[in-house]
Amino acid sequence: MDTSETTDSSSPARTGGGPDAGEARRGWRRWAMDTRPLRRPAYRRLWSSTIVTAVGSQLTAVAVPKQIYDITGSSAWVGYASLAGLVPMVVFALWGGAVADTVDRRKLLLVTNCGIAVTSLLFWVQALTRLDSVAVLMVLLALQQAFFGLNSPARNASIARLVPEEELPAANALGSTVMQTGLVAGPLLAGALIPVIGLPELYLADAVALCVTVWAVWRLPSLPPLTGTDRRRAGVREIAAGFRYISGHKVLLLSFLADIIAMVLGMPRALFPQLAAETFAPYGEGLALGLLFAAVPIGAVAGGLFSGTFSRARRHGWMVIGAVTAWGVAVAGAGLSRNLWIAVAFLAAAGVADMVSMVFRGAILLSAATDEMRGRMQGVFTVVVAGGPRLADVLHGTAGSAFGPRAAVAGGGLLVVVLMLGLAAAAPALRRYRI
Repeated sequence: MDTSETTDSSSPARTGGGPDAGEARRGWRRWAMDTRPLRRPAYRRLWSSTIVTAVGSQLTAVAVPKQIYDITGSSAWVGYASLAGLVPMVVFALWGGAVADTVDRRKLLLVTNCGIAVTSLLFWVQALTRLDSVAVLMVLLALQQAFFGLNSPARNASIARLVPEEELPAANALGSTVMQTGLVAGPLLAGALIPVIGLPELYLADAVALCVTVWAVWRLPSLPPLTGTDRRRAGVREIAAGFRYISGHKVLLLSFLADIIAMVLGMPRALFPQLAAETFAPYGEGLALGLLFAAVPIGAVAGGLFSGTFSRARRHGWMVIGAVTAWGVAVAGAGLSRNLWIAVAFLAAAGVADMVSMVFRGAILLSAATDEMRGRMQGVFTVVVAGGPRLADVLHGTAGSAFGPRAAVAGGGLLVVVLMLGLAAAAPALRRYRI
């Protein structure tokens, strides 16, 4: 494959792409999403594939628990299936990060996307043949999440090779907005399609969408390891080296800690059913539940659409500190609210803050790490992003039972504020980080 589309420190893309690149956008456009990365053909191909799969993946994400519940009639089995997918995802994300630092990332993306597509086809076959086996579903889910764990670090690490450093926040905003849009549109589409076409066709639709992704990745330039890194082997030693690298680079460690603080202490989704059934019951339990779950993703999408307001900021550390603090304040406000619409507004504001945090934490991981370590950093990032909310479910569920849902939500948000400000005060490396 032609490598001419890959950017590096000496390419024109690194200087912003020409004399007009630094000019401020005028009028309303300066508030809208910064689309400069889409001028890079290679990044545009990677991003365009995300548009399709962001929705397609959510079809399977809805279909699997729906099918398991239909077979068993038990929500407990739905929870067990989630755990069955989490464990292989964590293991293979850590290993996949090491693999992504030793091979051509384009080839790894091709193999793993093909693996995910084949798994979706197997989901379709078992549903079409009415196998009705929870064991088969859990094995397929574990296999799919293993491929995802291998895929995600390579995909995220590749971005820094496709766009210049100053465009990393904008690139992250573009990708995150599409993914958040998928979290909103995908489940809604699945809910509308299940009564019309049935579960098997949802799996098939995801498989077809993944074929589009494979085609887009095929057209990417080669992304081999940079000079001097192509003889390493991906094993336990390399994974351990990644953790040592994090511990030796404070700003990377602090970016992970900021995410853990926000997600473990401040993600109250486990309490949404109880809030809908108790606090907001007068509004209608179904309406309240839907609005509570949709509020954060909708806010994140709105933040992405207007990411031009912040994506050009250079003080990435302060942006993370401010975003996580704002997340905590907004979550606390939602917990203190007795009015459903005010609580939803606070959660939407939290979604905006979460988008800002995602954009700049991602930019820090890509800019502060060397290319030979980016895969492993993204592997750890995948584990933190996937594991944090699940730990939050346990913590908030326990606290909600002990103190009530409103107190647990508000208390979690306030803890986020206190710990994030404490971390910022104790860690000048994060405050000082900029590009």
